[in-house]
This record gives sequence, structure tokens and C-alpha cells, in this order.
Amino acid sequence: MAEKLVVVGQGPAGLPLAMRAVEAGFRVVGLDEDEWRVKRLNAGEPCAEGVGAAALAAAHASGRYAASADAADASGFDVCVLTSPVRMRGGAPDLGPLGSAAGRIVPFLRPGATVVLEGTAYPGTTEEFVRPLLEQGSGLRAGDDFHLGHSPHRAEPGNPRWRLGNTPKVVSGVDAASLRAVTDFYGRLVRETVPVSSPRVSELCALLESARAHVGAALANELSIFAAHLGVDVWEAVEAAASTPFGHAAVAPCPGLEDSCLPLDVAYLPWGIRRGVGRGFRLVEAANDVNAHMPAHVVDRLGLALNRRCRSIRGSRILLLGLSPVEVAKTLCRLGARVRAADPHADDLVVPAGVEVVEPDAAEMARADAVVVLGGQDCYDYDLVQRASRFVFDTRGRCRGPNVERL
Repeated sequence: MAEKLVVVGQGPAGLPLAMRAVEAGFRVVGLDEDEWRVKRLNAGEPCAEGVGAAALAAAHASGRYAASADAADASGFDVCVLTSPVRMRGGAPDLGPLGSAAGRIVPFLRPGATVVLEGTAYPGTTEEFVRPLLEQGSGLRAGDDFHLGHSPHRAEPGNPRWRLGNTPKVVSGVDAASLRAVTDFYGRLVRETVPVSSPRVSELCALLESARAHVGAALANELSIFAAHLGVDVWEAVEAAASTPFGHAAVAPCPGLEDSCLPLDVAYLPWGIRRGVGRGFRLVEAANDVNAHMPAHVVDRLGLALNRRCRSIRGSRILLLGLSPVEVAKTLCRLGARVRAADPHADDLVVPAGVEVVEPDAAEMARADAVVVLGGQDCYDYDLVQRASRFVFDTRGRCRGPNVERL
């Protein structure tokens, strides 16, 4: 019989992993506390970017995938992957959801099983937090009785080239046997594994990758603010800089933190450095400050653009293509705009009061005083956006034309 995998969390990290594991021959239970999400998945409706209806239908047709909200369905697992996000709350990581996820599967932990934490966390989370929970709840010892490790979740939303299967996977274990077990598991799912010496190294790797992307976005965001005052199209400069074959990682402005679907893990590094070393991490803290102010900058730029068209935000009908960062929609509503939003993941988001969710069709675009491209998804027809809209404010560099103003 095929090995049983339990993936706790069926969001942006867990659902693609579950689908890939089905393809690799595992029997997969997608465990999620959200009963509404479970019903959607079992009805064949994907609810995470990167997984289409065809992939979900194929998983169901194989007879080796089911979503469940009942922890008892984890019974008898060979491998369990915890994908619960850890968010910063009150200036410190909130480990409650991760602890809840570990607590749900601990009654079914048995000798020889493997547990992997995929959520981003500060160095030490796997060994100092997850390990004691599993050991105390099961009476088993990590390393001696069961395998335990960490592997960072790597994904770039909207990138058609790099998917789970062809992206190198960093893997770790609390001891040599655990590292072998974690490596063997992911070796069946991905083309290349990258073993490291401990979960702490793996956890720091995840934070490094997040911080690097975050600092790069802050650089591009601050440049976009200066470029607007200089009358320069920052996107043209970004595209030109990306042509260099050496020493440059492509960066692009964005409207703010992707707060709807990802943990704000970039705050872990400053918190962890203060906790362990007693000093701040100034570069990341500065990046946090720049990126946190981008939603307000987006609204300011949109207001100026509408003023040039003899309109104000108050009373204007504004269509948002994408709801993240959600602070943009909240601010526009507070300023009196009539806000519509089209987002493929709207059902999984907390839609602000006053925002009407609509389809991104030509009629909606034509009725809007401004269409604002917020989301980075490729699910929108940007040719239609430019043709049907009177005015487009583009924060993602997807559109160009006489009726388009870019961030």
C-alpha cells in the first residue's frame, strides 16, 4: 500500500505539496481546520494559487487525495508536513497556530514516522518548540523513535518556470537519521535536495531568502517614489537593469506586503537578532518601514492621478485587480471611494467592509473611474484591462499605454 502523507494546512504552501505528493504515489490527507475550505477542495474547487482545477481533479480521480477537517483522518501517517504559518503579533512570533497543528497530529505519531515543519520560523522553532510538543504528547523521542526536520517553503507566485518539482529543496533533520528520512521524502517530490546540518540552518535560510526579497522590494519601492518626482518611469529602469548578466538580482516595486496570504516573516530576523544578540537588524528594519508605507504611497499617487483627470478619490468608482495589500482597499473606502475588487482568492481573504467583490470583465472596467492593478497574478487579461478601462493605475508594471500610469 502507498505510504500515507498528511499535509496540515491546504493553503499556498500545503495544497501544491499535496498535489505533487499524489503525483509521486503517496496517499494524501490534506488536513485543514477551515471546514469551508475542505468542502471546496473535496468539491474540486482549488483555493490556492499554483493549483488548477485540472490538477485537483486528477488528484481526486487517483483515489489518493482527500481534504479533511477531522484530525482522526491523520491516523496511521508515515509522513506529516506542518505548513501552518507563524505570524508576528505584538512584536513577537505567535506560535499558537503551529502549536495547534502539532497538537492535532501528535496522538497519531508512531515509531518510524517523519514530521517536517515547512512554515517559516525563527531559528530554533523546530527543536525548541515543535520537538517538545511532539515528544511530550506522544511519549516518543525525536531521532530515536521518530524523525523530525525542517524544510523551507519556496515559491514565487505567478512564476510559470519554477514550480515545486524543479525548485531545489533545502532539507534538514534533528539528527543524521532524520536528515536521511526528510531527504528521502522530498527526493521523491523534487529534482534536487540541498541537505544542511541542522534545522536552525534551514530556518535561517528561509529567513535569509525572505529578507533578501523584502530588502530588494524596498529598494525598488523607494526608487519608485524618487522616480515619480523625477519624472522617470521606474519600470523602464527596472527592466533595463534586469538585462545585466552578472551581479544583479531582478527587483521590482510592489504596492506593499502580501499580507493576505503570507506570514510577515521578514519581521523574524530583527526579532530573532534582538532575542539572541541584543541588537537590531537595521537593514531589514529599514526595509520593513519602506514597504509598510507603500499602501499609503499607492493611494497618494492614485489621488494625484485622479486630480489630474478632474476627479477626487471621494465618490470615484475604483476597481482593484487584487486585494493585497488589503490596506489599499481599506484606505480608499475611508476616503469615500466606491470600491470594487476582483481577486481569484477573494473567498479566502477578509474582504474589507464597503468593498464589493466582482468579476474582472470589460463592463466593470468601463464603469470604473480608475482600474488599479494591485495583484501580481497572471490571471487577469491585461490586454482587456488596457482596452476597456478609461484609466489604469498599474503598481505591477503589467500595462503600458496612453491611459496607463505606472507606480
